[in-house]
Amino acid sequence: MKKAQWTGVFPAITTPFKRDLTVDHDFLARHVAWLVDHDCTGIVALGSLGESATLAFEEKVEILETCVASVGTRVPVVAGIAGLSTSECVALARRAAGAGCDGIMALPPYVHKGPWSEMRAHFSAVIDATDLSCMLYNNPIAYGTDVNPDQLEELTRHENLHAVKESSGDVRRVTAVVARLGQRLNVFAGMDDMIVEAMVMGASGWIAGLVNALPAESVELVRLARIGKIKEARALYDWFLPLLRLDTVPEFVQYIKLVQQEMGCGSATVRPPRLELEPSVAAETRALLQRHILTRPTVESRPMAVASAAS
Repeated sequence: MKKAQWTGVFPAITTPFKRDLTVDHDFLARHVAWLVDHDCTGIVALGSLGESATLAFEEKVEILETCVASVGTRVPVVAGIAGLSTSECVALARRAAGAGCDGIMALPPYVHKGPWSEMRAHFSAVIDATDLSCMLYNNPIAYGTDVNPDQLEELTRHENLHAVKESSGDVRRVTAVVARLGQRLNVFAGMDDMIVEAMVMGASGWIAGLVNALPAESVELVRLARIGKIKEARALYDWFLPLLRLDTVPEFVQYIKLVQQEMGCGSATVRPPRLELEPSVAAETRALLQRHILTRPTVESRPMAVASAAS
């Protein structure tokens, strides 16, 4: 994947499960195609929202194969690469390349929060494992590892590192990376409730969560921000923000999957140790969604052919 392709809205897809908690590949194939039909410009599988830590190695590979088979060459398919050990992550990156993925997103290792020398060695091993275009995932809130602009610059010695997903929650980090590295890396907003600010400050795109349920609004929001229609973008953003903030809490997977279910494009089923939302919390979320759907902006949306993800 060429650097220029790291732009626009890349859904961090949820992983659909059947009632027996096996992966629903039929629904997954329909879902990623539906997102691309709404002009999403890439697909990111096996991220935090995809419950990657609950997936076995071969399940991850099969998910990637399904995504590639579904979207073909329409948009890049990017594999989230994470695991407990560097060797596991290197092996997954290589299998992702073999499955036909166009890029990888290198996450910090699970559990281990080592010094920069160890994190640098881990990221370097994953980036060097293939010649695929690579995005670095910086999420100090979730993973306890913060890659600052100086450290990020060190990693640019890898010619196939083309982008960074910035999930520190601080829009100043977007401006710092752009100021330090210019056009060397494309910066993506990695949290749903910072996208307009990030685009104004030089971000190239969005690794998005609520897009799984509301792709038309997500793509339109980035389009407006990119072309400088800030008044229009702000109006859409103001409507969207209470929902987008569901992506920023510990139960973000459960919230987003519930919204998908309510919108007819998914199931609320999650894998333990996650459990579905408590009934009272789920009811509050449904009420929030319904209030917003009543004032939903006029943005063209296409229904999914077969909505249910649980069977």
